[in-house]
Amino acid sequence: MAKKVARIGEDEVTKNGWIYTVIFTIVSIIFVSPIFIVFMNSFKQKSFINLQPFSLPTSETYVKWENYTRGIQQIGFFDAFKNSLIITVLSVLLIVLCTSMCAWYISRVESKPASALYYLFAFSMIIPFQMVMFTLSKVADMLRLTTPIGIVLVYLGFGAGLAVFMFVGFVKGIPLEVEEAAIIDGCNPIQTYFLVVLPILKPTCITVSILQTMWIWNDYLLPYLVLDITEYKTIPIAIQYLKGGYGSVDWGAMMAMLVLAVIPIIIFYAACQKYIIKGVVAGAVKG
Repeated sequence: MAKKVARIGEDEVTKNGWIYTVIFTIVSIIFVSPIFIVFMNSFKQKSFINLQPFSLPTSETYVKWENYTRGIQQIGFFDAFKNSLIITVLSVLLIVLCTSMCAWYISRVESKPASALYYLFAFSMIIPFQMVMFTLSKVADMLRLTTPIGIVLVYLGFGAGLAVFMFVGFVKGIPLEVEEAAIIDGCNPIQTYFLVVLPILKPTCITVSILQTMWIWNDYLLPYLVLDITEYKTIPIAIQYLKGGYGSVDWGAMMAMLVLAVIPIIIFYAACQKYIIKGVVAGAVKG
């Protein structure tokens, strides 16, 4: 009887597993389909994109790499790519380093100022960007933060809230014995952080890096308000220049540039996603 019940339970789990597989497969196709449509249309003549947006390229509509070469030349893609890369890499590195150190301090120092600092970071996440964008652009212009290096400090301010919130939750789960052992071995606080705490924070660092990279790389409004766009354009800003007068758009070149813009994010996410699920803390303290 027990074997029969167990067999029925296994069959039910298998049946439900297939149902979930089918459901999530359909959902995945729905989410991936816009990217496939953009990629497919990037190889069509622009006159056919509006007429046949969901059809595969044919011998009549296929233009090889013409849209890519035209788009790269029209918007100065490589200069925009360089600016986006500098801003994204420096901003993410600064956010991860500064916020992880701040979260470690907040988690280990039990004081009212530390608690107040944590709540300030948490409160910053609920403030709409529209409330501060005009003041921000004025202050950034006064402080000469209108360059790819200067805007990094602006991104640090806006990205710190979520990052500190995530790091604090993770640091609280780190056994204090690990840090105490490092102190006994002669490490000062700086050495303890870089040699002990930061390696343990690797999964959260990767998670924060992915979230911040996707936001900063694709951000349009903040660079448009802060940067001197006559000299510095990021990829989202540069792509907007494919729009002509009276609403005309070079859809072929725009589709091609959107494909080139999304490829680095896909590669970065595919390379880093395996680190998110790793439990580095598990097993750090034995015995």
